[in-house]
Amino acid sequence: MIALYLVGALILAFFLLQYGMVLKMRMKKGKPAPELTGAYAKALKTGNRSLFYFYSPGCGACRPMTPLIEKMMKQYKNIFKVNISQDMDTARRFGVMGTPATILVHDGRIAEFLVGPQQEKRIMELMQ
Repeated sequence: MIALYLVGALILAFFLLQYGMVLKMRMKKGKPAPELTGAYAKALKTGNRSLFYFYSPGCGACRPMTPLIEKMMKQYKNIFKVNISQDMDTARRFGVMGTPATILVHDGRIAEFLVGPQQEKRIMELMQ
């Protein structure tokens, strides 16, 4: 009986930690975008909408979304695909704790912080 309570407590702790992580990332909405360098900094300085897609090559949830982002990158200049295993610094500056994460920056502020896979329609709405 104690083992059952222990397993239940572990499952509950796992879900609470996951929810806390998602909540913490979503609380970044409305905050100023972090200081970045290179092409990222140039895109942010324009004040136009910039979309940052954070992914990991081994992420199962990222696999269906990555080709969608690559297709959209051909249409829009300000979409950036950030591999967190190669560019952890940018992910850390934005406060990304899990992948996939999609962040919309507009006028120097984080306008949207989406966690998890997103549908093409939702991503297109962000860029309008």
